[in-house]
Amino acid sequence: MASGPSHGVIPALDVATLDDALRLVEKTTGIDGITGYKISQSTVLRTGLAAAVDTLRGATGHPLYYDHQKAGLDVPSNGPAFASAAASTGVDGLILFPVAGPTAVREFVRGALEQGVAPLVGAALPLPDFFLSGGGWVADDVLLRVAELAVGHGARDIVVPAHEPERIREVTTALSGTSEELTFFLPGIGALGGTIPEAFGAVRGTRAHAIVGRAVHAASDPAEAARRLCGQALEFAA
Repeated sequence: MASGPSHGVIPALDVATLDDALRLVEKTTGIDGITGYKISQSTVLRTGLAAAVDTLRGATGHPLYYDHQKAGLDVPSNGPAFASAAASTGVDGLILFPVAGPTAVREFVRGALEQGVAPLVGAALPLPDFFLSGGGWVADDVLLRVAELAVGHGARDIVVPAHEPERIREVTTALSGTSEELTFFLPGIGALGGTIPEAFGAVRGTRAHAIVGRAVHAASDPAEAARRLCGQALEFAA
């Protein structure tokens, strides 16, 4: 995503139907600061991803990122096949959480790159009880370890939870010297506790995009909510 805007908002189309997703895109695609859309698995289960991409392409020229909730936690050999199938639908990027191990990171990242699709790589859900230190089951340093491996295999887009400024600073600082092209994607704005000013302010890098779900699609006026959030994001643009 290095060639696109440096900062912005990516509405998550975490809605019940493709018609709902299309209406949300139509209401927001012309807003300054919208830089893409996240398509969720639950939205496309009925129609299929290819049909969803075709429909949404008619309403927006912004990048479309597919979130398979969460691709990458799988046998590594499935990485290239998954990337090939997803790429055939015309998506611009795949959100990958390859926490199945280092080989999974390599195969899912390389598989996406070989298909000309951007791998957006994360390993941490924006939930208070995800990590061991919060009562969960996942090692606290998993995101940094996965991100460093992913960047080493050619990924340039990293997903970091927006509700943890200290973790944002830690991960983005560690990665900032590895490539000038890195873009950080931050889910967890709104209901999950993150804010754009706090999250973007913690990023040690020049490119940041908020992935926003309920704070936009569940708002009484989604367009106005998106416009307000985009205004916050654009304050960080160079």
